[in-house]
Order: sequence, then structure tokens, then C-alpha cells
Amino acid sequence: MPNPFEDDSREYLALSNEEEQYSLWPQDTEVPVGWRVVYGPATRKEILDHIERSWTDMRPKSLRNAVAQGDSR
Repeated sequence: MPNPFEDDSREYLALSNEEEQYSLWPQDTEVPVGWRVVYGPATRKEILDHIERSWTDMRPKSLRNAVAQGDSR
């Protein structure tokens, strides 16, 4: 059985959480609590392309905000 996150024959979703982090997610698998669908369903490649275009800063939103406000935690 292929890995459900690497199976090009499936459809996927792009998920995002409150920290604006992204995840590739199989379309037929329940979305985890704390995540929401932001794109899809679409092919694995389309979802990965969307995530690459959208997730340009890998730092969590809270860290980006703290740095922007000069918080050195």
C-alpha cells in the first residue's frame, strides 16, 4: 500500500492552521482539528504548487509577529 501522502493517483487538499502553516492532506481523510481547507481538492502536484506559492515564510505566525514587534523571546 503506497503512502497516502505520496500517492499521485489521489486527490489532496491544502490545509492551513492558525499559525499559517500549511499541510498536504489526502482529500478522503478527515481534516484534523485546528486546520482548515484553503485549496482543493486537486492533484498532489497542484496542491504542492499552491503551498509553495502561499507558504513563503516557514516561521509560525506568532514568531513573525513577535519579530516584527521587536520581541526577542
